[in-house]
Amino acid sequence: MAVNKKQGDVEVSNVGGFVSLVEIQRGPNNFFDVDLICDLADIFAELDEDDDTRAIVLAAEGKHFCAGANFGSPRDAEERAARTAEDGNPLYREAVRLFRNRKYVVAAVQGAAVGGGFGLSMFADFRVGCPESRFTANFVKLGFTPGFGLTHVLPRVIGHQAAHEIFATGRRLTGEEAHAVGIVDRLVEKDQVREAAIQFAGEIAQNAPLALLSVRASMRGDLADAVQKATDHEGFEQFHLQRTEDYREGVKAVAERRPGNFRGR
Repeated sequence: MAVNKKQGDVEVSNVGGFVSLVEIQRGPNNFFDVDLICDLADIFAELDEDDDTRAIVLAAEGKHFCAGANFGSPRDAEERAARTAEDGNPLYREAVRLFRNRKYVVAAVQGAAVGGGFGLSMFADFRVGCPESRFTANFVKLGFTPGFGLTHVLPRVIGHQAAHEIFATGRRLTGEEAHAVGIVDRLVEKDQVREAAIQFAGEIAQNAPLALLSVRASMRGDLADAVQKATDHEGFEQFHLQRTEDYREGVKAVAERRPGNFRGR
């Protein structure tokens, strides 16, 4: 891979020490759509074949790591939607491609990682955050169920009960809380997040590349296949819930920064 490459709103560069930096460039909020996740999956697949890359840092410009999907855009909502409950969500097909990458990933999470943005951060093997980081699985406040494979990946990282509580309440975790439960692996000052993530990746990348691939494959096991199964189920549930009055109310309530007036229909 070339030292610097840009695909859509994603730029990749080699920062030395066998570490590549992948940056999402949709600041300040870095909302995602199918195109963005597809571009990320393409770039990570290329980095898997790049001998000059042994570890990858996933970062984002602006105030937030990823504030999730842009629910204010009808076009983006249409792109994300499955045509039937059995079709599967096009976005999640691209997300599963991400989970199939073979090299270590460290996410640099400044600001918010919300909803699917939280899921994107959990695709990484490790996360570096700061006190100002915010992790939110607020799906129930929107009137539907978690996605992006979070129902499998988050319990795997922090335990079933802790993950269940986060999903059921939809509460926001600070950087310190996320560090305490194991979502954040290293907690640093806000202006040090990216550099600390690069340093972390460098600690990994200084080791034997074939051994790194082997260890990661052993530790992740059938994660990608499990995420495929999880997203199939998540997409099925979301298909039905997104057709309810509660979902329409939830999206409106979150946009208006108020509690939802849910009616169970």
